[in-house]
Amino acid sequence: MGDFDARKMRALARAISWAESGRGAELIGHVFARSGRAMTIGLTGPPGVGKSTLSSAIVRKARSLGKTVGVISVDPSSPYSHGALLGDRIRLTEHFTDPDVFIRSMASRGHLGGLAGATADAVLLMDAFGIDVVLIETVGVGQSEIEIAELAQTTIVALQPGSGDSVQVLKAGIMEIADVFVVNKADHPMANQLKREIRSMMEMLSFSGWVPELVATQALIGEGIDDLWRAVEAHVAYLKSSGEIDERRRDAFAHQVRQLALGKLQRRLDAAVRRETRATGLDPYAAADRVLGSFGPETPENGGDEPAIRPRAVVKGLT
Repeated sequence: MGDFDARKMRALARAISWAESGRGAELIGHVFARSGRAMTIGLTGPPGVGKSTLSSAIVRKARSLGKTVGVISVDPSSPYSHGALLGDRIRLTEHFTDPDVFIRSMASRGHLGGLAGATADAVLLMDAFGIDVVLIETVGVGQSEIEIAELAQTTIVALQPGSGDSVQVLKAGIMEIADVFVVNKADHPMANQLKREIRSMMEMLSFSGWVPELVATQALIGEGIDDLWRAVEAHVAYLKSSGEIDERRRDAFAHQVRQLALGKLQRRLDAAVRRETRATGLDPYAAADRVLGSFGPETPENGGDEPAIRPRAVVKGLT
């Protein structure tokens, strides 16, 4: 702790850039054995909840304990230009001059799950380079944006009172991924109502192990951050004592393997589809079958389906 010098920081920055460019396979192969020691925290929640302010407060708390911190802040990309503002780091300016805080902004580039495609590589690299705490801040919350739970040991879901859609957010699969709930902006008149809604929905679920903790914060002034850190540490302690931390690491590994395999298959699939679009006389299903044929025969064992009705009967009905 406390020895993350400028040379090491530059090397880490270059390593992440290399991984983002899609050339990180050999690099990850060299450093993978050194990973698995960092505390990884995921922070998600709807836009405007104060995630970046919470991130800054969490970094401040971790640094007060002498820990080195890496922050990965993922911003949404334009679906047209694929550009991103990467403005979340503006709220982390107080940590820019701290040599033991490494901040990296990444664009989601249309990647499902609210995370950038190279986020898993960045987490692994920060871990391998010896950073104690890796904090991942995602784009926002939605039913397709819960991928962070696959990467982080502890997932914090931040909500704010008076937003009008808190219950909808809670219904969108978030109850299942949250290890710690944070009601930020706790000075709001409707804060207690939101806490009651969260507790009420938690009572509808049965928890076999860890029961998510509920913490109220005012991140802008640092209130409640000590309680939040204690909740995170309690969850990490539970993971270690129950042995579940090994399962989380296996899940993170499986997630990255799946994403890498899907990425490679997507590139092969796109090339095959481009070839088929130049063919004539084929309907979309026939073209799709021919594309998939290049990956091997389709069987019920690997996902193939038998037709539920006889096509000839349908065609006969059209004549």
